[in-house]
Amino acid sequence: MTAETSRDRVLARIRAAIADAPEVPEPPRDYLTVHESGDPRAVADLLADNLADYRAVVHRVTPAGLAAAVAGVLAAAGARRVAVPDGLPAGWLADCGAEQVADRPGQPLTARELDGVDAVVTGCAVAIAETGTIVLDAGPAQGRRLLSLVPDLHVCVVRLPEQLVASVPLALPRLDPARPQTWISGPSATSDIELDRVEGVHGPRTLHAVLVADTDA
Repeated sequence: MTAETSRDRVLARIRAAIADAPEVPEPPRDYLTVHESGDPRAVADLLADNLADYRAVVHRVTPAGLAAAVAGVLAAAGARRVAVPDGLPAGWLADCGAEQVADRPGQPLTARELDGVDAVVTGCAVAIAETGTIVLDAGPAQGRRLLSLVPDLHVCVVRLPEQLVASVPLALPRLDPARPQTWISGPSATSDIELDRVEGVHGPRTLHAVLVADTDA
């Protein structure tokens, strides 16, 4: 027989103390899921403002201007080698002059190989306006989490309005909790005890969010 421990005695006293306590009622779930009008243009503006507030660089383009916008970002950064996740539409890099390094199932890039690329271009699963957050879940055009964590420059394409929601409560039902998720609010950053901000510690030093809409939203 196992000897009683201090933990057992403490837990027994707690159970005895609450034995006659009433059942805790189910908390109400009628809280707000969004805090503004829901107008698509206003939600897109809010996403752009909050991304910029987190020091991401925001580009707003039409589908016809997407390839040129991505190419311009890569060229301005001097990116010569770009990691390309599986499923990324070829048209997104149609004007890209950099070498495209593919990451494919069965032929994944190693961490050392990723360290040798200058940038990565991905899509996303959903973007959240109220928090300025872009979520990746390793789906098509997004690739493994490693792809968006190792290269110093991340160019992320967000398709509006289908990938845009106003709030976190609206985003969660769109995401599979069993998939690996990366929640991004601006470039990777941290601060020391004196609040000196350092970027690029845990991921990309620079994030460019390319918001693509059929009109100049």
